[in-house]
Amino acid sequence: MAAPGRELYYRTAPATCAVAETVVTDDPVHELIRLLSDGRWHSGEELADAFGVTRAAIWKRIKKLEQATGVELERVSGKGYRLSRPLELLDRQWILGQLQEPASRHLQELHLLSSTESTNSFLQARCVPLLNGGMACLAEHQTAGRGRRGRRWVSVFGRNLCLSLMWRFDLALQDLAGLSLAAGVALARVLQRAGLRGHRLKWPNDLMLEEKKLAGILVEASGEANGPCSAIIGVGLNLELDEEAAALIDQPWTELHAHLETRPGRNELAGALLNELLESCIRYQQEGLAPFLAEWKNWDGFLGKEVELILGDTRLRGTHADLDPRGGLILESGGELRTFYAGEVSLRRSPGDE
Repeated sequence: MAAPGRELYYRTAPATCAVAETVVTDDPVHELIRLLSDGRWHSGEELADAFGVTRAAIWKRIKKLEQATGVELERVSGKGYRLSRPLELLDRQWILGQLQEPASRHLQELHLLSSTESTNSFLQARCVPLLNGGMACLAEHQTAGRGRRGRRWVSVFGRNLCLSLMWRFDLALQDLAGLSLAAGVALARVLQRAGLRGHRLKWPNDLMLEEKKLAGILVEASGEANGPCSAIIGVGLNLELDEEAAALIDQPWTELHAHLETRPGRNELAGALLNELLESCIRYQQEGLAPFLAEWKNWDGFLGKEVELILGDTRLRGTHADLDPRGGLILESGGELRTFYAGEVSLRRSPGDE
């Protein structure tokens, strides 16, 4: 369950309301980092005046900020404090301003968090009935981000993208088996528009670049077997990682900023991705996985190649022959076709397939 502390909390009212409701929690640590986010020098006296406290109190808040976020602060006598690099913090107006019809009409709530265990867990804990649309959550930092099969997702405060979208579907649970593929297509589209080239999707939930993981998707669904049901689509995208965070990752990885000469803003990417995911959910509700399958295959970096599937303690080798209409991976091995679904297997290239 998501911890409520250190929360910058916004909520947009349903689109039928004339004015969106906004709630901001009193969070001195987040307000301090927002003031310092420009990367300029700020004296202790200036910060003390801004918050109406003593310079000693500012020093304590600086220590708390470093402990809570892991950000690096420089200190120079006579100059004060500054971040080692500027931060682009999440901005509600920037993100909402990029939503287009019909996506903007279907977003019921938007939450921006300073820090939380995971954006998926935060939405799960909300337990708010959705009428006919979605609820989104983005965080500057996750303390317990996770991927499929409980793997840890590493994030750096204010430098990556952690986004989750909850959507209510009038579909049976089994009909959501291919939702992670639709989300993958949405993510691939957004990155292509941002100028990225050469990225590929890896069934069922990863986006790769140069054989390294750039982003991951986690879909968690619940509800009645025959519907309705809700799904939370979580996306983690590496924008930039420091050495300390990189050392915690147990697989080959890469970061978006290393591959783009012109880097899109963090809020620009967040708004574009949220818009694309909302539109994808609308279309998935109407048409299912079918309109996404052909595009997924175009992005699939393993289709037609020799692969290895890991199923518990069992390893199966064969050719990634196709996807079935529900999004299952069809493996051809020894002249036999077998189908596997998300949540059961992991996919790796065979050692001899370079």
